[in-house]
Amino acid sequence: MDYKARLEKQIEELRIRMYEIYNQNPTDDELVEISQELDDLLNKFGKYKHNLPTNQE
Repeated sequence: MDYKARLEKQIEELRIRMYEIYNQNPTDDELVEISQELDDLLNKFGKYKHNLPTNQE
């Protein structure tokens, strides 16, 4: 699996986990941790896309 696919998979899995926890307990402290992890992954993905040549997006 290439870097982009791994990032996309991690982002999707973390997003689903965040929704599940939110639905169970919207005040759970773990939501902040997951949100921060998700932000980091989204930033990595954005940097990855920014560094791609225009014709490869």
